[in-house]
Amino acid sequence: MMVGHNMELLAPTGGPEQLRAAVRFGADAVYLAGRRWGMRARATNFDDDELQEAVAYAHAHGVSVHVTLNTLMFDEDTDELPAYLRLLDEAGVDAVIVADLGALLLAREHAPHVAVHVSTQVSVTNAQAALEYAKLGASRIVLAREMTLDRIAELHRRVGDAIELEAFAHGAMCVAVSGRCLLSSALVGPERSASCGNCTQPCRWTWSLVEETRPNLPMKLEADEHGSYILSANDLCMLEHLDELAHAGVASIKIEGRNKGAYYVAAVVNAYRHVLDGENPASWLGELEATSHRPFSTGFFFGNPTQNPGHAEYARDRLLVAVAQGSSPAAGGWVTEVVCRNKAGVGDKISVLAPGHPVRHFVLGEVERLMPEEGWQPAECLSVNMERYRFQTPFALSEGDMLCR
Repeated sequence: MMVGHNMELLAPTGGPEQLRAAVRFGADAVYLAGRRWGMRARATNFDDDELQEAVAYAHAHGVSVHVTLNTLMFDEDTDELPAYLRLLDEAGVDAVIVADLGALLLAREHAPHVAVHVSTQVSVTNAQAALEYAKLGASRIVLAREMTLDRIAELHRRVGDAIELEAFAHGAMCVAVSGRCLLSSALVGPERSASCGNCTQPCRWTWSLVEETRPNLPMKLEADEHGSYILSANDLCMLEHLDELAHAGVASIKIEGRNKGAYYVAAVVNAYRHVLDGENPASWLGELEATSHRPFSTGFFFGNPTQNPGHAEYARDRLLVAVAQGSSPAAGGWVTEVVCRNKAGVGDKISVLAPGHPVRHFVLGEVERLMPEEGWQPAECLSVNMERYRFQTPFALSEGDMLCR
């Protein structure tokens, strides 16, 4: 069993629901974006008012907030950034993540109380570059994903305490160097640029080799019944290697996934929280396997990563069916009220994800639905999204616990 570590656990929050899940399940910090300048433009994200509310909510729970400003910056962007940076400063944002030198300098000028972190998009892979960014006022480097553990350790030895090191530890990987890819904009158009946060993920498409004089004879590049996915990288999972990351000098481990739902955020944060606090990784790997993911790998940390061996479909063993609103005592157990998210029927095995607990299970029994006029009425199953239901559980659930099948 590993010893607990003090590495920061940094969680993705693509919207308010994911924010609440990340905070509740043990994140030390979250990263999110406003309506512009984030690398996940298709996430829900936060408008100005929502962002200020998010900072207040996170801070009330002892969680810091990092805001992404790491897209390509053109002149019109840097013209508009100062006002937004002042808003972030006034809101109490803890750090901004930048990938542009101009954005870094503007952040130091217009958000003097906000730390500056240098994005993985910059591809920092050596101590000299890290130290130069430190001179410019950056307090942290988000390391290039192409770094091995040995190289991270050497970079840390050279920079010492001059600047913190952050590394991605879990989530989707990209075929391009640190995510700087032209495929999406080349194939779909400049409005779907990966470097502006609007990637269509063509690396996940099925690709074939075509000889010029035989355009009607595409050839698979891998013998697989699903096609070829030679550009589609496996997902990253370093749950079993947090000791190595800590020993290499990593101060913060980052989970990728701002396009993911609240259950994914909760499940992954929960697993890493338990292992960071000293529990055996083997006890939590199964929970990561139950989330939506491609085959796992250790990325570049121990050498070149493996590509997806053919079939690019996500594996997923669990579906979020409801979010608990709380329980009250009843004969033989508890009556638990939930808000429905997906269908579940009587007799289904339900798994419960709750902070501070191992994953618990029960079989769904009789169900009642809250009707506007009639009150609680018998129902055949959980079926209507965002409607309230109740049923008996063998243990009490707290508001925000997640029920899956």
